[in-house]
Amino acid sequence: MEQENLVEKADKLAGYTTLILIFLGIIQIIYGEFISKSIALTANGIDCIGDGFVSAVVWIGLMFFKKPANQRFNYGYYKMENLASGFAAVVMIGLAIFIAFRSYNQLINPHPLETPIIGAFFAFIAAIIALSLGFYKYVRAKKSKMSSVKLEAFNTIKDGAASGLTVIALLLSSQGIFIADGIVGFIIAIIIVFIGFAAIKESSYMLIDACDGECIDISASIKQIAEEVKGVKSSHIVRLRKSGPIFQGELEIEVPDDMTIKEFNEIKIKIKNRINEIFPEIERVTITAITKK
Repeated sequence: MEQENLVEKADKLAGYTTLILIFLGIIQIIYGEFISKSIALTANGIDCIGDGFVSAVVWIGLMFFKKPANQRFNYGYYKMENLASGFAAVVMIGLAIFIAFRSYNQLINPHPLETPIIGAFFAFIAAIIALSLGFYKYVRAKKSKMSSVKLEAFNTIKDGAASGLTVIALLLSSQGIFIADGIVGFIIAIIIVFIGFAAIKESSYMLIDACDGECIDISASIKQIAEEVKGVKSSHIVRLRKSGPIFQGELEIEVPDDMTIKEFNEIKIKIKNRINEIFPEIERVTITAITKK
């Protein structure tokens, strides 16, 4: 129930973020492209709209996430969240390429900007809003343990940081340092690419059921938990797969060959209760027993 509430809150927050970022992006693009002639401000506006689109993709992914398991999708729609995360990252990288192209043109042919101080004001407002939203969503993402929500949070924080750099570029341009506009555009593009590739890597690992990092640590802890239960000689195999914010897995334990089914069931209950107590994100663990004479 708690996880469902967190998903619902993340869903609404992603929807609000979509509208806010797209609105901020449109304002910056209009002013940067047609009034200020600032590549950094236009790039930041494009980045804002792109981030708004990323939030929209995550929003759609969360809507699928809440759908229950059915006959066709036996394990539910959890991996839609990972798919949404990867698709959003691809969009981010595409935007970065476009921004880099525009920045290159500004570097080889720098031009003065019109009313850069007003543009800096718009970028400053965008930075404050994006950073506030981003850090708030990051706290929510840590509670929900959802990678797409975490990506969206980092993406919004990145947007706030990019807006801050845009403020610096416009202030420098107002002092006659026009090349700063193109340099900041390149920096924004590099930040987007870095976050995008990191997100694609994480999403890809989850979609192919790779177990590394946090997954390996949890597997080791489960093995130790099982071996601490009286009646368990050792645990041999721990397999985990992550889907969205939850884990599902298999555990193989060695027990005495004279153990009864009733005793084994009691051991299973103890292990599962202990696992759920320490790792509430683990939805299901299938426990099997082996004996060695």
